Amino acid sequence: MMKKIIGGNMMEYTLEINNLSKKYKDFILDDVCFNLEKGYIMGFIGPNGAGKSTVIRLIMNLVKRNSGEIKLFGLDNLKHEREVKQRIGFVYDENYYYEELTIDAMKKIVAPFYKEWNENTFNKYLKDFDLNKKSKIKTLSKGMKMKFSLAMALSHGAELIIMDEPTAGLDPVFRSELLDITHFLIQDENKSIFFSTHITTDLEKVADYITFINKGKIVFSKSKDEIMDSYFIVKGDKEILDRDIKSEFLNVRENSFGFEALTDDIKKVKSIIKENIIIEKASLEDIMVYTVRR
Repeated sequence: MMKKIIGGNMMEYTLEINNLSKKYKDFILDDVCFNLEKGYIMGFIGPNGAGKSTVIRLIMNLVKRNSGEIKLFGLDNLKHEREVKQRIGFVYDENYYYEELTIDAMKKIVAPFYKEWNENTFNKYLKDFDLNKKSKIKTLSKGMKMKFSLAMALSHGAELIIMDEPTAGLDPVFRSELLDITHFLIQDENKSIFFSTHITTDLEKVADYITFINKGKIVFSKSKDEIMDSYFIVKGDKEILDRDIKSEFLNVRENSFGFEALTDDIKKVKSIIKENIIIEKASLEDIMVYTVRR
């Protein structure tokens, strides 16, 4: 595991991405940088087409990068591809298993690929998740398929769980249950979770860090608490607005009743606008929507 000294403390990174770039004909992933510390959950947010799936494919070496560096557990993901993939578990939105097979038959195909596969652990998760090993995969609901994917990912001692839109399309009960499971998993300080989603309310419940990507560029990568304490929505009458005041906001939305605006410098806004405004803490969804529409 790679260790870095920050403020005199040793910090371990499960995932390090430095100056990562990938060029397509109509899209560029540009100089992406962020780190995921060992033992934490990172939410990865952004609108459709922002580059989230491209970053995940590059981490998994499913596409070739143009430049930059990706390290997993302190190891280069190209030079040590087989080794690092043994330590990663995947939970995808789409089902990539053979629908006609049973859970047990699918497990028998996948298990031999992992040196650290533990049959007892797999059976434990089947019991915990109320999965019948004789059930055909095509008979499982989307939520149950997600649990099956998670059971597979956790049964070979994965230290990094990559979850790509895991709660998309799930009903509120299944979503809540899956979030509870991720929160429980992270109690093991050897595990980290990289959670890509557009459902920002889920991340507000479980994430420690948020990385926001838009148009192929990182907007920010910070602790969730720092983000939630920094961004505010300001509401007021349109008469307050002029060109100079508008420029102090990250984005302004006007309607027939007044305006709403996003700021990450509420002290400065308060010093400029003395009265007749309402200030509310911004949600992750607010931050994403206002930033994307800017």
